[in-house]
Amino acid sequence: MQNAIIVEDEPRSRELLYDLIKAHCPEIEVVALAGTVQEAATLIRQHKPQLLFLDIELQTGTGFEILQQLDDLSPAVIFTTAYDHYAIRAIKFSAADYLLKPIDIDELKEAVRKVLGRSAESHQLMLAALIQNLNELQHRGQPTLTLSLANELEFVPLKDIIRIEAAGAYSTFYLTDGRHVMVSKNLKEYELLLTGHHQFMRIHNSHIINLNQIKRMLKTDGGYAVMSDDFPVMISPKKKETFIRLMNNRNL
Repeated sequence: MQNAIIVEDEPRSRELLYDLIKAHCPEIEVVALAGTVQEAATLIRQHKPQLLFLDIELQTGTGFEILQQLDDLSPAVIFTTAYDHYAIRAIKFSAADYLLKPIDIDELKEAVRKVLGRSAESHQLMLAALIQNLNELQHRGQPTLTLSLANELEFVPLKDIIRIEAAGAYSTFYLTDGRHVMVSKNLKEYELLLTGHHQFMRIHNSHIINLNQIKRMLKTDGGYAVMSDDFPVMISPKKKETFIRLMNNRNL
């Protein structure tokens, strides 16, 4: 049995989440409910829970402010939010778990299953990566993408990704240091995650590329983008116009 604390400033949402956890997550015991940043920090230090259900936006501050007060503790965290908060991108980059309200029962159970399967060290590393990514995104910097591998987490700066290649239900990352890293997520998930970062584009069904890692473009056979690792990636005819426009604008 794992102890948990719910941090949520809306009383009805707090009670609803409590009821859902009690009914559908028998491996979790909710030991306290909190509605403010200070109350949450006090209760977390008192109970030292293994898991936090943490609302991103509280009336008295943010869930991230609570985490920054817990340097000596490393609970697992499932974030909750009622809307597509700006921080969701940082959470996704960091491979942390979150739930959108109204909370879906199956998504709740899956999030609990995933966080309970990770080590305390992994939670600590993921939260550190999350805080770093929040700072980077707020200052228009370069966030780090967390890749969950079989026995470890790999933290990869976006600028170090040359290309991502589809491999069925898996994706292979080709990095500037020459390494190849395979992850058990399909390419569509990374396409959605990287949407809005103009340095990345899915130019073919099999590839997402880093536009800043292109060496040259070949015009033969419809067009290829030759990457910094000398691999030629075919440009889909449907993507060619957008590709050329992004290439023309990438240094503006």
